[in-house]
Amino acid sequence: MSAIRVPDPVGVLLVEDDAVIRRSVQLALERYGYQVEVTGDGLDGLEAFRAGAHDVLILDVMLPGLDGIGLCRRIREESLTPILMMSARGDALDVVAGLEAGADDYVVKPVDIPVLVARIRSLLRRATFHRAPAPEPAQDGRAPDAPAASGGPARPLEPPTAPSSSELLVFGGLTVDLRGLEVCLDGRPVPLTPTELRLLLAFAENPGAVLDRRRLLRDVWDYGWEGDTRVVDLCVVRLRKKIGADRIETVRGFGYKLVRG
Repeated sequence: MSAIRVPDPVGVLLVEDDAVIRRSVQLALERYGYQVEVTGDGLDGLEAFRAGAHDVLILDVMLPGLDGIGLCRRIREESLTPILMMSARGDALDVVAGLEAGADDYVVKPVDIPVLVARIRSLLRRATFHRAPAPEPAQDGRAPDAPAASGGPARPLEPPTAPSSSELLVFGGLTVDLRGLEVCLDGRPVPLTPTELRLLLAFAENPGAVLDRRRLLRDVWDYGWEGDTRVVDLCVVRLRKKIGADRIETVRGFGYKLVRG
């Protein structure tokens, strides 16, 4: 049976020091239509990331030169590109460290390729959701700010429309622009990864409501199966650091909720 291919070429950077795993994962992902660049060293992985344009990064935890946790942290200082960590089965501390460093999700070794592909697709959906929509073309087919056809007057540019009250959610000093997918705290933009943004939107669209971890795994991470709720807890920790520790309240035994005020 042939693999289901992705509709458009997607660039994946795989950083894995084990040559056998690296090659097998690369070949498997290429069968699904992904364009895979590989490297076996953390420092080489950082150079490859900076030199190329990748849609998803897959980082092993144990790497020579610069370990996967350090590599994830360095990349997060420069980019919001989705990151998937690979960890040996049972290495709970590695998983926690990777998620705290800014990874969006993780898979365990030995790698189950269908699970890996499902996680990549989920990350890509979140990243696509994060991008602002392109402007609509004018009725005559021209771009909105393009000059008129030859012989006609140039169409004046219109100022951007401010978001309406229904598109702008305000929680004290925190504002969430649902249309522009932008978040500000006390008037300053807050850089969020696609996963962090989707998590915040899940809370913002249900202010004051308690959301349990399994619902968040389904709605934010697109898990259609039982997942590790630690990814939720650690993403909440990262989100609190960016928007304020008291903004998201823990309801013990149930989940989390966004404080209204």
